Amino acid sequence: MPELLLMPEIAAATTSAVLAGWPVAVNTRFAASDVIATVETDKAVVDVEAEADGVILRTLVGEGVEVEVGTAIALLARPDETVEDVDAALAALGVSSGNGGAPAPVAAPAEAASAEAAPPASNGGSRRFASPLARRLAAESGLLVTDLVGTGPGGRIVRRDVEAALAQRVAHEEADVHDASPALLGAPAPALEVPTAVAPPEPRAAVPVPSTQEPSGYTDQPLSRMRKAVAARLTESKATAPHFYVRGVARVDALLQMRADLNDGADVRISVNDLIVKAVARAHQLVPEMNVVWTGEAIRSFSGVDVSVAVATDKGLVTPVLTSVESRTISDVARATQDFVARAREGRLQQSELEGGSVTVTNLGMYGVEEFAAIINPPQSAILAVGAAKQEAVVTDGRVEAATVLRVTLSVDHRPVDGAVAARWMSAFVSLLDRPVRILS
Repeated sequence: MPELLLMPEIAAATTSAVLAGWPVAVNTRFAASDVIATVETDKAVVDVEAEADGVILRTLVGEGVEVEVGTAIALLARPDETVEDVDAALAALGVSSGNGGAPAPVAAPAEAASAEAAPPASNGGSRRFASPLARRLAAESGLLVTDLVGTGPGGRIVRRDVEAALAQRVAHEEADVHDASPALLGAPAPALEVPTAVAPPEPRAAVPVPSTQEPSGYTDQPLSRMRKAVAARLTESKATAPHFYVRGVARVDALLQMRADLNDGADVRISVNDLIVKAVARAHQLVPEMNVVWTGEAIRSFSGVDVSVAVATDKGLVTPVLTSVESRTISDVARATQDFVARAREGRLQQSELEGGSVTVTNLGMYGVEEFAAIINPPQSAILAVGAAKQEAVVTDGRVEAATVLRVTLSVDHRPVDGAVAARWMSAFVSLLDRPVRILS
């Protein structure tokens, strides 16, 4: 019997995703583990693999369409199965096939798919059934679902009902403006009689009236899904995580020399950031109280050290996670980081590669930035902001000499980590950069 392919829940708490592509054409056979759909979340493009051999009888969602998790996106069958009436098969599974899976109007069928299987609304009660998309749109627009009239199957509220309510609200607001009194609309008020015994007021200089014309010379760039997600997460982090900051300055002449030695004749180029990532993992081992996250119910400690690396892309910032950094060689760290950077800029990171970790490393040194502070990437407990290595005059044993120094700022969530712990961590980290051979041990 044919079965539905549903939009998977790519990550915890994900409510929707975009159908990015169909690598397998309709009526073309595929094997188990073949990629049959590509789905895009806020930060990653995820390949959906087939669980068994089969064939796609019909796609129900077109490319580029955002649909709710759990929505039917395709009808599948076994390779040896013959289905003469696809519409009947869809109807038997509770899916409307009115639009035939055509890409153009496909947002409506995606909603209707969940609407068809919904129970009818109660005639006597106040409860209203609504599709997940309609509920989300209503919440974003400040509308109550109980105030809407459903036109979907069984009286279910669907997207068009929310849009109709919004249009009606706008019409009422415009009518209220037109019905306002002339005084409110700027009509001249009746003149007041001035007694002859009272001298008329002195004339005043005319006050310039601000222009009501819109400013020129600007453009609005629509927000991408990734930009919206980054903005929401960082706003949440600043609002809920009490940040405090610890700053450190390290001499890195020995670190730069060790990097040059490691790169001499090596197949994989080691960057300063690779060495810093390793130093962060080593510092977490020396101060394990930093290798934690806040869950709301407990302080969760980790045995291994997973470190996120901030990567800038055209669509926004992503933070893939390097797992078990403490047990990796520096060449392995460099190789994995280079792979992350390449796939991040192509939008090919997997969602699982963006989850986890207790600390992030973000580096703006390549732009000449000497020092900055960053916002913690929730639910992690810290983020290390790394500046540029600069030659400066430093005092050593009473002598002034030139040295290459690096400034870093550690942003810390005060809920799971106390100030003394962060201070001990910074001391250990700076000491590792001063004597970098211990980073590789």
